[in-house]
Amino acid sequence: MPSPALDNEPQHTTEPPHHHPTPGLSKTGLTAWIALLVLLGAELMDMIDQSVVLTALPAIQESTGAGPDAVQWLTTGYSLPVAVGLITGGRLGDLYGRRKILLIGTVVFTTASLLCGLAAGPGVLIGARALQGVGVAVMIPQILATLHVTFDGQNRGKVFGLYGAVMSLANVLGPVMGGLLTEADLFGLSWRPIFLVNLPVGLAVLLLGRRFIPESTAGKATRLDLTGMLLSALAIVLIVFPLTEGHLHHWPLWCHAMLAAGLLTLGVFLRHQQRKQGSAPLVPLSLFRNRQFSGGMAAQLTHGLLCGLFFMTWTLYLQHGLGMSPFHAALAFVLLSLGELAGATIAAKSGGRFARRLPQAGVLITLAAMAAYGLQIDARQGGLTLPAMTAAVVLIGFGLGMVSGPLADMSLAGVPHEDAGSASGLFNTVMHLGIALGTALTALVFFTTTGDSPDAALHRDAFTTVLWWASGLLTLMWALMFFLPKPKPKRKRKHTNNRAR
Repeated sequence: MPSPALDNEPQHTTEPPHHHPTPGLSKTGLTAWIALLVLLGAELMDMIDQSVVLTALPAIQESTGAGPDAVQWLTTGYSLPVAVGLITGGRLGDLYGRRKILLIGTVVFTTASLLCGLAAGPGVLIGARALQGVGVAVMIPQILATLHVTFDGQNRGKVFGLYGAVMSLANVLGPVMGGLLTEADLFGLSWRPIFLVNLPVGLAVLLLGRRFIPESTAGKATRLDLTGMLLSALAIVLIVFPLTEGHLHHWPLWCHAMLAAGLLTLGVFLRHQQRKQGSAPLVPLSLFRNRQFSGGMAAQLTHGLLCGLFFMTWTLYLQHGLGMSPFHAALAFVLLSLGELAGATIAAKSGGRFARRLPQAGVLITLAAMAAYGLQIDARQGGLTLPAMTAAVVLIGFGLGMVSGPLADMSLAGVPHEDAGSASGLFNTVMHLGIALGTALTALVFFTTTGDSPDAALHRDAFTTVLWWASGLLTLMWALMFFLPKPKPKRKRKHTNNRAR
């Protein structure tokens, strides 16, 4: 969808200088295509590692002795640093150059991936996952911000459609890769290749990114708001940590105290940002005066909650509730990925013509498919097979595939170029914060029922409860999308009377 912000004079500098931040896709041909592929490849690598551990969790538990708390932190330990650092990462790109910060983040992420592959115990693995999250927090805002300031006109809708397709692909390719690589047991390494495959990909992003990705900065940004950075990080940690650990410790007083302190710190952060407006704030609060940005952020947070809750519990249900191997669980994710790719393809080809109606239709399709899936689980219990669940699973993926790209495009469409890094950091922050909160929610919704028990019936009952929660989140997401733009009314053609007088 064309962006009104892209019609304004940009307030940032690039190398080399142009009237636009960088030329559009049609003007630079092969160079722009390569830059786009590198950016999307980096996004794919980042997002895959959010979910690559899912189908490998039972193997990781067996080889490292990780308990339920460690299992949660293998995902939360990754998404929490991402949520904490994305806002700062976005501002770093505005200040020092988006390409430069992207490449620095790639080095951190690739190094952490090597450490994950070499980890011998759950503690080291969780620490390395956290370092991966730091790298991602630096990388991801530069990807979305660079796409925002680089492409315009009709190219913009196509590029964000491709971005949505990559997001959809990553959500399911991670579990698929995790299952296949774990089952293959390459060189007797069990689950370790799921992290080691990042090494060649990270190297390719470094080499090609340095050559083809254009550099861009925001002219208005002069320095980093260190106080704001520390306050935002502290607030997120104080809120997410007790939500993750509370159930494991039966909600002691310190959990409630941390939550209260987190909300108080969040209020102090917002007050600090109000005072900093006009003086290089970490978050330009003027962004939230834009109705579609605020609504899109809320919908993105709900989307993250859904992903964090559903995908982790689904893989545990498939393997523990139905007795599937990692390979067969990966096949289930393949079915979902086919549906997501189909939905994302439709979103990309639409070019924003249907505005909010397209992602809202995707949410309703997902909601109906999850209801059908829940009925199947209740009816067939442990006898539910992969072929029998195919239709419901594909439709769940199809609906989700229609959401990511259009939601990002419409949420960021009105953002000025000088605030692209901050807006991108915020948008990605709420997604990863939602994933962290959704993963933490598994303690209440899923692990309360299953505990440490391997009992298949308990896992089926717990996942049925998850589907109810997921349905509620989908309903909320659908309602929040009314803040996004309506489809533009079609202009009526004027007919002229050419009758000879």
